[in-house]
Amino acid sequence: MSKAAGPGDEPRKFLDEIAAIQMVDVILPTRCGRRIRRRCVSKPTEHQAILLHKLGLTLPRSLEVVDL
Repeated sequence: MSKAAGPGDEPRKFLDEIAAIQMVDVILPTRCGRRIRRRCVSKPTEHQAILLHKLGLTLPRSLEVVDL
């Protein structure tokens, strides 16, 4: 499957490319004492976007806001 997606026969290279996509939680305190968490996903590079497209995968733009 990875050969059809572009990185060749090396599963490690494929996994390294996909693993480079990062996610971060941003936690914002509010004046009323609550905290709001927003999960953000990095924008994939052009090469990562091609791999994701060929595999039929999509990344969320961002995830829902969650009150902590």
